[in-house]
Amino acid sequence: MRTTIVWFKTDLRLEDNETLIKAIAQSDSIIPLYCIEDNHFVTTTFGFKKTGSFRAQFLFESLIDLDTHLRALGSGLLVVKGKPEIEIPKIVLRYKATKVVAKREVSYDEKQTELAVQAALFKLKCEFQTFSTSTMYHAEDLPFSIKDIPDVFTNFRKKTEQDATIRAAFKMPTNIHSPEIETLCLPSLESLDLKYTPMDKRAAIHFKGGATEAIARLNHYFFESKCISEYKETRNGLVGADYSSKFSAWLALGCISPRFIYQELKSYEAQFGANDSTYWLVFELLWRDYFRFMMKKYTTKFFQQAGIQSKGIPVNKHNTEQLQNWIDGNTGVDFVDANMIELKLTGFMSNRGRQNVASYLCNDLKLDWRYGAAYFEQQLIDYDVCSNWGNWAYLAGVGNDPRGNRYFNIDKQAADYDKNKRYRNLWLVKE
Repeated sequence: MRTTIVWFKTDLRLEDNETLIKAIAQSDSIIPLYCIEDNHFVTTTFGFKKTGSFRAQFLFESLIDLDTHLRALGSGLLVVKGKPEIEIPKIVLRYKATKVVAKREVSYDEKQTELAVQAALFKLKCEFQTFSTSTMYHAEDLPFSIKDIPDVFTNFRKKTEQDATIRAAFKMPTNIHSPEIETLCLPSLESLDLKYTPMDKRAAIHFKGGATEAIARLNHYFFESKCISEYKETRNGLVGADYSSKFSAWLALGCISPRFIYQELKSYEAQFGANDSTYWLVFELLWRDYFRFMMKKYTTKFFQQAGIQSKGIPVNKHNTEQLQNWIDGNTGVDFVDANMIELKLTGFMSNRGRQNVASYLCNDLKLDWRYGAAYFEQQLIDYDVCSNWGNWAYLAGVGNDPRGNRYFNIDKQAADYDKNKRYRNLWLVKE
């Protein structure tokens, strides 16, 4: 009997999951598996947790939701904790599995883990296969090889939109044949050296993990409210749930796929019409793709101070007090402080806010941009390794921005985007 382990990572969904669909087609029995990886909960060299409590809570909600969907199809989610290269071979031996399948990784740490698992499985004569499931455009369909992808986004976008097509999303399986999977058991946050942090009631949106919530959010933003038709005009907002799609947290854990969003968007356009706003969501998803392809192209360079441009930038001697004031929203610059308080108390911040606080850290404080990126890694519910480090390098002037470092005039930005101080008053008033 051919038994395949489906190793779920940041693809916590059944809809449009090529890894799962291919495994079902090639196997008699499926073991869905998630490994809570020890190295996802360590403290980084920058002094921050790799995963903070907001994202850990969101992850656990997503795993519970995935397990519920799997059990409805006759399966379930097996959860282990430790190092994947140690824990996955144990499950292979326990179920006499002949194959492990997983989504393909591109960033350095994740790739090293993938290679370690592959080496361990090779010793057991167990096949290991990966699928590219994270992007809207499949890497194989791009009009250039990864090493030849332009370093300027506009050049990449124009050629890709002209010469590549987006594949159809995979349909959800209707049943999964598995042996009896034990009841889902998740560790406590305390065991991961985290503590439960309730989300501040002022939060723009109260994120809850899982594909169920992801699809509910999509249906709300597209078909119920039709907010998508005004997205380009409202996307720089700061207050409320519907100024932007807020899909990012579910995309980051793969509770929903960019291709599924694209497919639903096309359905929306067929019903209600296409405009600049509906296109702009595709444009943003293409940026997300781009950072992933860039990470594959440059591997470790996005984690180095000199970035992909390998150029020196003026950086002050590290100042712990300045960094902490930035984190706590105590810089004295009200627009920066409001955004940083929102991030600290909710795990989320608008795109406009992110650009401003990053510019302030890099250009006004002149601190090493990687401390900002590492704090975002800890704090953001929607942390995505490629988008986070790619965007920070871009703002610091060592990434994909052809214009060099991007300085934001914070006072002008605040006047433009928060002219009546509604946002600042919301977050700077002590609760």
